[in-house]
Amino acid sequence: MATKEKVVIIGSGPAGYTAAIYAARAGLRPMLYAGGQPGGQLTTTNDVENFPGYPEGINGPQMMMDLQKQAERFGTRIHYGLVTSVDFSVYPLKLIIDEKDEVLAEAVIIATGASAKYLGIPSEEKFANKGVSACAICDGYFYRGKEVAVVGAGDSAAEEATYLSKLCTKVHLIVRRNEMRASKIMQARVKNTPNIEIHWNTETDEILGDDSGVTGVRVVNNKTGEKKVIPIQGFFLAIGHKPNTEIFNGYLNMDETGYIKVLPGSTRTNVEGVFAVGDAADKVYRQAVTAAGTGCMGALDAEKFLAAKEMELAHS
Repeated sequence: MATKEKVVIIGSGPAGYTAAIYAARAGLRPMLYAGGQPGGQLTTTNDVENFPGYPEGINGPQMMMDLQKQAERFGTRIHYGLVTSVDFSVYPLKLIIDEKDEVLAEAVIIATGASAKYLGIPSEEKFANKGVSACAICDGYFYRGKEVAVVGAGDSAAEEATYLSKLCTKVHLIVRRNEMRASKIMQARVKNTPNIEIHWNTETDEILGDDSGVTGVRVVNNKTGEKKVIPIQGFFLAIGHKPNTEIFNGYLNMDETGYIKVLPGSTRTNVEGVFAVGDAADKVYRQAVTAAGTGCMGALDAEKFLAAKEMELAHS
């Protein structure tokens, strides 16, 4: 037998927990499904220094625990199950948890986030948080005055390399082909920055390091086969993000890469009662603070939607 909920939040990063705090304070008793990575991407970050209110910075997992406690304090119920499929063609909206339990919801807030794409080499995992990062804006500050590498060829890679060039002594941009995919203006910016060196036709062979972290990257020229080691202290991946939105295919309008489309100035999707917040709908900013902001918006939009539904029922 299906359980019935007023508000279900799918995901537990800054967006999901903020939505939970607002929804709970509005008396909606939200049920939050934490998903496969409770706490989201920030649980893989040691130090968060750019979230307002933490003058000394905060450990990523600790910050997520604090947000969870705050959400629970106001009555959010947190479940560690995974939403494995949905049916948004019916109302109430139907969700399947862990492939077996059925939940019916009057409103759903999607906060499933996005995952950074990785190269798939073992040393990425070995040196995660010890020199390997997928977010220059989040972690670049820790590499002030150091030498770093960025891998990628699109606008994200160009932006990250340019951002890091203001903090680091040198930025090595590793580009697989003999050209970049980035827009002309971004390419020009990279090429005109004196401390960015572009390595064309180059692929990452292995990230090198020791107990203290990353010390270099071994690259290979895919035209000549020549290998060389570039001494660096930081290695930044900028080969894109993949939104965790596959289960909503066929129901929600998305762009070509899977980011959920919302009505401008809101978190509303094309399905009544479904709201999308955080990185699942944001491919531009992708910051904890912007995710939290849209989480607040999602809860307020859901509250407004439910109030209008109740008024409809009262007058029918």
